[in-house]
Amino acid sequence: MATEHERLSAESSETFDAKIAKRIGELKGVAEALREWESARNTQDELQKLLNDPTTEAELREFAIEDLAVTGEELDTLSRKLSTALTPKHPFEDMPCLIEIRPGVGGGEAALFAGDLLRMYKAYCSRKNMRSSVLKYETADGDSDASGESPLAEAILEIDSPGAYGKLRSEAGVHRVQRVPATESKGRTHTSAVGVLVLPSLPTTGSEGQEMWEADLNDPNSDYYVNSTDVRTDVMRARGAGGQHVNTTDSAIRLTHIPTNTVVSMQDSRSQHKNREKAWQLLRSKLAQARREAREEEVIKLRRGVIGVAKMGRGDKVRTYNWGQQRVTDHRSGLSVHNLDNVMEGGDELDKIIDSVKTWFGDREIEGMLAEDEAAGTTK
Repeated sequence: MATEHERLSAESSETFDAKIAKRIGELKGVAEALREWESARNTQDELQKLLNDPTTEAELREFAIEDLAVTGEELDTLSRKLSTALTPKHPFEDMPCLIEIRPGVGGGEAALFAGDLLRMYKAYCSRKNMRSSVLKYETADGDSDASGESPLAEAILEIDSPGAYGKLRSEAGVHRVQRVPATESKGRTHTSAVGVLVLPSLPTTGSEGQEMWEADLNDPNSDYYVNSTDVRTDVMRARGAGGQHVNTTDSAIRLTHIPTNTVVSMQDSRSQHKNREKAWQLLRSKLAQARREAREEEVIKLRRGVIGVAKMGRGDKVRTYNWGQQRVTDHRSGLSVHNLDNVMEGGDELDKIIDSVKTWFGDREIEGMLAEDEAAGTTK
């Protein structure tokens, strides 16, 4: 694969071809990981030769022993990186995404923390130069936070940058917060939870890659195809704490996919047309995710039975944010960072957590593939 990457890169330096450029992009991760691994392996061999040479001076031998230990650890890390690069890409890896945030147990405090997570992801996207916008924002009744923000009932953040789903899909799950609420008079720590769902999204009109995905909307074999005759549309007057324009026009849209009973609603815009467009985007994303999960279910059952890998997603507690200890712990990778403020600002510490979970996912994927091979061999 690295050889192919080198050859195609040389060819594309003279003429541009879209297919070749795409293939180069697919091979780049493996080629870079292999180059780093080979460099560390060569360094290890040179250090070993120094130690095996009886003429090596004592001082130089000490340095070589220290460097060999460091290089050994680096080689282990690069080996895992190379293995991860060789695992099959998730089919939605290169797509934009939608992040749906809903308060769970914890009442008003959970709603306030949901707003904190929304701001965290917006700040993270801004720092990473990923285009983001709030697709849906509905508030709930209750006390406002310190900045005057109302409690959040539901929010959907659209991240319209290629690769956003691959970067952020590990955020799906239950995020737990432990802190003293602003309304707590006795200083007691409360535990609340917020559910986060990450959905793959088709690029919006005019976005990069739109043409490539356009055909999916009309292809019955595509995850994103939805037969319009299977969808019931209800038009109603916007109501509730959804924006300044509520209760003024019949602009709210509710779509029901009858075969699966999947329901989505949208009322954020004054325009019925825009609400309808956003609702269809959300419905397609939810159905695509459900179809993908259904296809993976048999594989998940096999892996869970062989190596105990459980399905991660909607109902699993994935992370804890502890205000008292200024600590954030991810329960999959096991990583803890003690700079909670930086995490909530979408800073480098959040990057560390996301990358650690990505590595964890890669390791589980490799274990799953080995389990499948072992099970197949046993069957034969």
